[in-house]
Amino acid sequence: MAIVDMRRLSVYATKNHRKAILEFLQEIGAMEIDALDSKSLDYEIPFDRMDTSGERIRFQKIADEIDYVIDLLAKYDTSKKPLLNLESKQITISEFRDVEKNRRKIYSKVKDVLELEKQIIESKATITRKENKIATLSPWSKLDIPLNSEKTKSTKILIGTFPESITKERLFEIVSNGLEEPIPVTAEILYNENQITNVCVVATNRVAEKVEENMRACGYSKLPFLSHRVPVKAIEKRQNDIKEEEKKIEEAEKKIATFVEFIPRFKIASDYFRTRSEKYRVLGTIPQSKNVFFIQGWVEAAQAEAIAKALEEKFEAVVEIEQDDENAPIKLKNNHFSEASEGVLESYGLPTHGRVDPTTVMSLFYVFFFGMMLSDAGYGLVMSIVCGIVLLKYKRMDSGLQKMIRLFFWCGLSTAFWGFMYGGFFGDAIDVIAHTFFDVPETTQVLKPIWFAPLENPMRLLIYCMLFGLIHLYAGLAMKGYEYLKNKDIVGFISDIISWYMFITGLVMMLIPSSIFASIAGKQISFSPAMVTLSKVLAIGGVVIILLMSGRANKNWGLRIALGAYDIYGVTGWLSDVLSYSRLLALGLATGVIANVINMMASMNGKSVVGAIIFIVVFILGHTLNILINLLGAYVHTNRLQYVEFFGKFYDGGGKPFTPFKAINRYVEIKED
Repeated sequence: MAIVDMRRLSVYATKNHRKAILEFLQEIGAMEIDALDSKSLDYEIPFDRMDTSGERIRFQKIADEIDYVIDLLAKYDTSKKPLLNLESKQITISEFRDVEKNRRKIYSKVKDVLELEKQIIESKATITRKENKIATLSPWSKLDIPLNSEKTKSTKILIGTFPESITKERLFEIVSNGLEEPIPVTAEILYNENQITNVCVVATNRVAEKVEENMRACGYSKLPFLSHRVPVKAIEKRQNDIKEEEKKIEEAEKKIATFVEFIPRFKIASDYFRTRSEKYRVLGTIPQSKNVFFIQGWVEAAQAEAIAKALEEKFEAVVEIEQDDENAPIKLKNNHFSEASEGVLESYGLPTHGRVDPTTVMSLFYVFFFGMMLSDAGYGLVMSIVCGIVLLKYKRMDSGLQKMIRLFFWCGLSTAFWGFMYGGFFGDAIDVIAHTFFDVPETTQVLKPIWFAPLENPMRLLIYCMLFGLIHLYAGLAMKGYEYLKNKDIVGFISDIISWYMFITGLVMMLIPSSIFASIAGKQISFSPAMVTLSKVLAIGGVVIILLMSGRANKNWGLRIALGAYDIYGVTGWLSDVLSYSRLLALGLATGVIANVINMMASMNGKSVVGAIIFIVVFILGHTLNILINLLGAYVHTNRLQYVEFFGKFYDGGGKPFTPFKAINRYVEIKED
């Protein structure tokens, strides 16, 4: 529950050490480098920044190309792969240096793969064009003369299309209209589908003009494309062309498959070029003059002296260490349990320096409420076992992913706890199995709840949900109070914290003996006269303090009291916040009810071999679906309770995350030789 103390590090060195210093800082990955504007530097030496955008973009482009090739080669990789691959491969420094030394040869192979893929793309495009041409020629396949045939010595050939379906008889009527017997015309229908009719008409030169006129009057249009081949021959030619292109594709794919063995080296090369791109990005932010350069950034206070000493000894640099909490980036430091929920806090926003880090308190409530919402021992044990196996098997996975899986591990334990408290193990699966397959009497409850069953007494659980919610809200108010005390603002602590504790506690104490509470709880609770008086004193005292002190920044008492009255109206916000915790009841009941329905459906075929098989299938499928749906619901609503209700009482966020300058390793992790 702490924010790591930071120090500003300023490094001055000669330009001949620039490359080595940057590589050293990138290798240790412990310093966030600021992008400084040379105009903001108060020095007589003219500092300027180097334009490295060209190199940065070039290296990033190479890395992107290698990534593309890696994904492409994965389709040709027939080696056995793990079901999950959540961690990067470890390599030695010497392996990395070897790839660095041979980077040009490796990139040459990448370009070979890209060229082969380009050939495949071009061949596929050619095949598509040929197939489209075949589709165009197919309706003319009955024609036994070239498509560009127009005439002979004594005849004219009309090859074209009518935009309707016509018969051969109708075609002859069209062409012979106005002609005297005998009709010197031959007409054939080549294709007649989809309201399109392709025809070939041969007429003597004497009547050809009249025949074409008749045909155009009925919508005839001349063939829009010409070919010197007979359609069947043209189709055969293109089919042969397609076979040739398919052979080219097959040969290119075989060649691409030979590059699969280079995937490990490609991955190292990708990380190398991406890391170089990052180095040039940072280089472009560094102010430098003709002879010297200047780096300024942030390191953890605990590492500042060691890093400064290393820079001074290795590179004869001048290093200054300063404390500047106001502008420092934020890095959280929490215990193993709380660290798991840092991702939840980061999604909302990191705290700023001087503010409290709520991770530890939030993590306790997060796990607690998540378990209440899912609230099934079977589901919880499955979650924890799966997450535990993943954590043990993949110890070098990304830190963010590892934290999330650890969080779900703890949430699984909480879910199992609440499941046993409520008597839920895959719903009522134990009872259903016992009653259906082991002849246990229906009246016998095998798995009894340690506490009580929510389905039998939902109103009781509703009261506890609101109680837990009130405690959660009080914890948020306490965090705000801690900040007041940290800043030694006693007046603010009493005016904004104690007053609300008094007011809300007094109202709750007044509500408990009321008939409204009795109707919800199912029983009447009575307080002694002293307790009744105390509740009124607390409520009235809290109201008075809020009324008089909430607007204490204003000297005008009228405005001050008006602001106080407005703040008192904020009690309605407290009411809505407390009611929000009814979702703990709603989601818990939903999980249990759906699980029970699944068990009922699974056991409908009774005690038999077929019934047992159906039970197992329905049980596995149904509960898998139920756990996934309700796990998502529990995650979303638990986050909401933290972001809206809990953080709404004290937390603003707005901190800038600490992002050190380091190697960007997507695929590999470098270890010492």
